[in-house]
Amino acid sequence: MRLATVELDGETRVVASIDGHTVHDVSDTAGRSGLVGLLPSDAQQRLADELEQHPVVSLTEATWLPPVPRPEHVVCVGHNFNSHAAEVGAKPTEHPTLFTRFASSFVGHEVPLVAPFVSDTLDWEGEVAVVIGDGGRHISRADAMSHVAGFSVMGENSVREFQLHSPQATAGKNFDGSGSWGPWIVTTDEVPDPAALEIVTRLEGVEVQRGSLANLTFDVSAVIAYVSAFVTLVPGDVVALGTPPGIGHRQDPPRYLQPGERLEVSIPGLLELRNVVRAEVAAP
Repeated sequence: MRLATVELDGETRVVASIDGHTVHDVSDTAGRSGLVGLLPSDAQQRLADELEQHPVVSLTEATWLPPVPRPEHVVCVGHNFNSHAAEVGAKPTEHPTLFTRFASSFVGHEVPLVAPFVSDTLDWEGEVAVVIGDGGRHISRADAMSHVAGFSVMGENSVREFQLHSPQATAGKNFDGSGSWGPWIVTTDEVPDPAALEIVTRLEGVEVQRGSLANLTFDVSAVIAYVSAFVTLVPGDVVALGTPPGIGHRQDPPRYLQPGERLEVSIPGLLELRNVVRAEVAAP
């Protein structure tokens, strides 16, 4: 099943689909909590059983929002592909390298990314995002996948200049509207082997990144177990698993996103996230 959040006829709606084509408005079932209320495993099963009872809607005129518009936690893993770590000169670590992002730093599918006027170093980073369905603390690696609602695609982009202002990446990772994720969350029943997933990034139709989750230093279960050791995960939390090599910052000369360019991030055969870059209007 696929789950998304959109704006339709001036209202925020939660939608679901089994085949990716016929889309049902399930906002009434989601209730006040929005899509988050449909992520726990028992809620997913109830929705799947009754989905055809919900009205069919067209998304032709919809505006896509991030599937969970305001997650409580967004945790990202840095340098999780060995090949990307080597690309940026990072040494292997015993534990995952983590940073957090704010909800305001993301837009939805087909919504323009914002290239800030204070720096021209917005760089691409395609990643697989894991969405938590059943929360918990001190989750074991053996149980971790049972806490996952599904998978999505993220443009976990970075303003490199600000990222490198200090040893902490927070500033460069959290410019308003600099990243994106969606359009759908695909539930785990459609992903029998997460390690088989690939992530591909294309800029103006040209492939710039490709990686397989089989090559992660810390896999989905390891990351969830580590993060839940220090924070209670809740439904709707998002964990980004890291980007493969091919970032613009390491090209010679460095290559950054320009207004008008189209960025596409996909899990081939499953999901594609598309955004055009726009220039931020300078402050007066």
